[in-house]
Amino acid sequence: MTTWTNDELERISEADELEMAPLQPHGTARKPVPIWVVRVGDDVYVRSFRGADGAWWRAARATHGGFIRSGGVDKDVTLVEVTDPEINDLIDTAYRTKYGRFGSAYVNPLLAARSTTLRLVPR
Repeated sequence: MTTWTNDELERISEADELEMAPLQPHGTARKPVPIWVVRVGDDVYVRSFRGADGAWWRAARATHGGFIRSGGVDKDVTLVEVTDPEINDLIDTAYRTKYGRFGSAYVNPLLAARSTTLRLVPR
């Protein structure tokens, strides 16, 4: 399994947004959408602002693959669903810390969307 380099982790974590282009069932990428991204340790995570109703998230969940661009990093990724409550607690903290300056109207929907948490694994 491929891992993120320290440089990639730093560049992604310093970026405010990540462009997510989930794969469609026939293998081509959807149009990329900007989403917020957080780093916890040596892993990178995203959630759907619109929860399970987010179109990009439904596509990502169906195929578990996609392409991301963030902080000058372009990568094909495998999208792994995260259900561990302890990891999700750390991700909540990361969202509050990184994006709290935007206010609760933007952060709270991501905290409520724990069921949409995906870990991005480089391929």
